[in-house]
Amino acid sequence: MRDVNLRDALNRPLRDLRISVTDKCNFRCTYCMPKEVFGRDYVFLPHAQLLTFEEIARLARIFVAGGVEKIRITGGEPLLRRDIEKLIAMVAAIDGLQDLTLTTNGSLLAEKARSLKEAGLGRITVSLDSLDDAVFMAMNDVSFPVAKVLGGVEAALEVGLAPVKIDMVVKRGTNDDSVVEMARHFRGTGCILRFIEYMDVGNSNGWRTADVVPAIEILRLIDAEWPLEPLEANYYGEVAERYRYRDGGGEIGIIASVTVPFCQSCTRARLSADGELYTCLFASQGHDLRTLLRAGASDEEVAARLASVWRLRDDRYSDIRSSETVGLPKVEMSRIGG
Repeated sequence: MRDVNLRDALNRPLRDLRISVTDKCNFRCTYCMPKEVFGRDYVFLPHAQLLTFEEIARLARIFVAGGVEKIRITGGEPLLRRDIEKLIAMVAAIDGLQDLTLTTNGSLLAEKARSLKEAGLGRITVSLDSLDDAVFMAMNDVSFPVAKVLGGVEAALEVGLAPVKIDMVVKRGTNDDSVVEMARHFRGTGCILRFIEYMDVGNSNGWRTADVVPAIEILRLIDAEWPLEPLEANYYGEVAERYRYRDGGGEIGIIASVTVPFCQSCTRARLSADGELYTCLFASQGHDLRTLLRAGASDEEVAARLASVWRLRDDRYSDIRSSETVGLPKVEMSRIGG
């Protein structure tokens, strides 16, 4: 029986679980895994410390019983995890789960799209920060070309992983002049382009408020080219403010956790690849579930641990962001996804 009444200290339900399956990535995006920190000598998690697919699926079932309706598979880059399709099939079979999706950098998507769809994946989100090769290669910092990511997007559309969402992190002076070009390219394609304000995630991206392009500025840039009108949220806790083109050209979203925080309606929990439960993207400490699993705990005992963590949750980092909080140690985004 599902416990849909589980609420945190601020009366927020648990509805969305993001599961990282690896801390490794083949990109070195400057706002997430800069080479200066994640270089050749960086030590990633050994395989024995990663949750097995069986452990992930078991936890996913427990979370769904606790009220989770949507699961997003993340990384690192999740398509680097060997046989990821097996995990997709296991999670897709969970009774009560309404939405299963995955976020990827798109580098392996062209070859994986069909098998992911056949395994039971419903939708996919692709991170793409510019259509300009020079800009994109500088941001991913491994000289990966735009064309291969776009090929992955086309493959996802072809097999029906829809709607395909495209996530663009906008950083002033880096790719903000790509905003209108991105909107032009994805208008009318059926893809939903989402612009994300540059955030102070992790400890290594050198974040400054001056680098943030506010949501209202992004909105005005696009509206000046193609008039927009707001849309209602699809569900409680949706992070993106939705807009559609008045001429019928489709939909965009803007995620403004810096200038318009949405902590008050955050329904998301995050599970790291090594089994740490985090209750905020900006958390400094997780809660170890892997040890509990491997010590032989029952589903009821794991569920009780989850409930005790969630009921005490009072995170609202973006609401209280300040010069003092920005410098606090935080979990790296590469460990828990976006």
